[in-house]
Amino acid sequence: MKIIVGISDQKLCRVPDTLITYALGSCVGICMFDKTAGIAGLAHVMLPDSSAIPADSNKCKFADTAIPLLFDAMVQSGASPSRITAKIAGGANMFAPVSEAMSIGDRNVEATKAALAKLGVPIIASDTGLNYGRTVSFSPEDGMMEIVSSLKGNKTI
Repeated sequence: MKIIVGISDQKLCRVPDTLITYALGSCVGICMFDKTAGIAGLAHVMLPDSSAIPADSNKCKFADTAIPLLFDAMVQSGASPSRITAKIAGGANMFAPVSEAMSIGDRNVEATKAALAKLGVPIIASDTGLNYGRTVSFSPEDGMMEIVSSLKGNKTI
C-alpha cells in the first residue's frame, strides 16, 4: 500500500508498504529507516525553524520539531535509535532569492542536517538543492528512495 505524506505531515510504515510525498520544492523530505526492524518514516517539512512562528501548532511543518517527533515515533514503534539512518531530498531554490537569507531551500536543508546530527542519525544519501521539484517514495523493504522529477528524470538513492 502507498501511504501519502502531505506537506507539513509525517507518517510511518512497515514492510511491505511504501511512503510517498509529492511536490518537494523548497520543502525537504526526510526518510528515516531501521532496516532490521523494517520500519520507515517520512516527514515533509516546509520551514527550518519553529521559533520563527511560535503560534503555529503544527510541529510537522518545521525541521527542528518534525525530525525529533518522527525519530521518537519510530523508536516507539520498535526501531532502534542506533540503527536509524536517513535519506533526504528537496530543498530546491525554486525562485531566485532576493538575498542569501531568503534562500528557504538551503535553510531547510541546513536545518534538516542539524536536527539529524543532534539525534545522531547519519544521512546516508541525499538529493538536495538546485532549482527543480521532486516527488519522493521510500520503501522500507529495500531502503531505496526513488526520486521523480519532470525536469531531471528519475533516480534511486
